[in-house]
Amino acid sequence: MRILALDHGTRRIGVAVSDETKTIAQPLEYIPADPYPAFAARLKELLAKQEVELILLGMPRNMDGTYGPAAQKVQAFAEALKAETSIPIKLMDEQLTSVMANRVLIQGNVRRDKRKEKVDKMAAAILLQSYLDVTGDK
Repeated sequence: MRILALDHGTRRIGVAVSDETKTIAQPLEYIPADPYPAFAARLKELLAKQEVELILLGMPRNMDGTYGPAAQKVQAFAEALKAETSIPIKLMDEQLTSVMANRVLIQGNVRRDKRKEKVDKMAAAILLQSYLDVTGDK
């Protein structure tokens, strides 16, 4: 069984998945956020194909540690996800994952036009790897 991480954005939702031993996270893809029914259908396909036991959802925080409008959108998104699946959903602080993802892509010499399509899934992978490193969830 695996863990699937989602990095929620207004346009794209980054997806990453753990290996079966829950040691390594890898970027998988991004799914357009709209229309929601198409997103939900693709997510269900991934959940079944990847044999997912937990969905990890990034919760954005402001630099001062408070939750703002983006966090409220993620909360609403989490509630919508709960209606789509019986797989448990866990929220985790995703502060600066997109910044870190951009840095990794820049260091990897990924061109600016290609970075847009990779940053969301890379941010999801960073979120998931952080979770795996901290929890040792095996």
